[in-house]
Amino acid sequence: MRLRRSEWALIAYFCYTGVLALVLPLRPPLPAITIGVNAAVVAGFLVLARAWQLRKREAWDIARDWYPVSLMLLAYREMGWFAPAAHSMTLESAWESWDKVLLAFLRPAVEFLGPVLPSWLEVAYLLVYSIPSFCLAMLYVYKRRERANAFLFNFLLGILLCYSLFPLFPSEPPRTVFAGQDLPSFLTPFRRLNLWLLGGYGIHTSVFPSAHVAGAFSGAFAMVRLLPEHRWVGRFMTVLAISIAIATVYGRYHYGADATAGFVVAVAAQAVSSAVERRSGL
Repeated sequence: MRLRRSEWALIAYFCYTGVLALVLPLRPPLPAITIGVNAAVVAGFLVLARAWQLRKREAWDIARDWYPVSLMLLAYREMGWFAPAAHSMTLESAWESWDKVLLAFLRPAVEFLGPVLPSWLEVAYLLVYSIPSFCLAMLYVYKRRERANAFLFNFLLGILLCYSLFPLFPSEPPRTVFAGQDLPSFLTPFRRLNLWLLGGYGIHTSVFPSAHVAGAFSGAFAMVRLLPEHRWVGRFMTVLAISIAIATVYGRYHYGADATAGFVVAVAAQAVSSAVERRSGL
């Protein structure tokens, strides 16, 4: 029974969170819940791999493409279980001083055309949740499903590296720590939706590095590399990733330091993924 690289990446992550649940001072029954949920997740990978080995039906292979995507929200929310009781705000204060300089140039440039660019940036920020599904769908549409595992490994590596670093950099977003300061001039419907989503489903463990930026650029880098026959996909993903990076800072969802670190993580994930592919193929 052979597991894919992308499956190993998620198994390693959920093993890591299981260790965190045992090490960190969590209130019961969180440690037991974390271990139980993670065991079920890993069992799902083993069941799908075993079913494919026994039956060799395409449906099982396709299920292995999409099962990791279904776990992304769990991976994010589970890291929220490890949020500290309080934040010292030391990191946030340092990052905010840099952002004031950055926003002095960024906000006028974004708002030059009124609400047009701010609206697009908020839409781009919303689209981050669809990146893995969109990229997999493009590989299916262009009959390159054999590259799905390579895409998932690259994308997951970028996202999961960010999540794994969250406990090391406990922090809260600028829109809550510095409420009312340096906010966008336009409160568009798309911004209202983003604020609602983050208010109900956000976590309070950390914002550094930005998983939004890391995921967007990891997806863009992967599609440029894996679907060169249809360059529009990689180009679209690159424009989207740049827009998301700008939106995180302009919208006060992240600090500039978070976005920069997220991009560095994406570059690292791309380098590791490319090296692995050169050694073993897609």
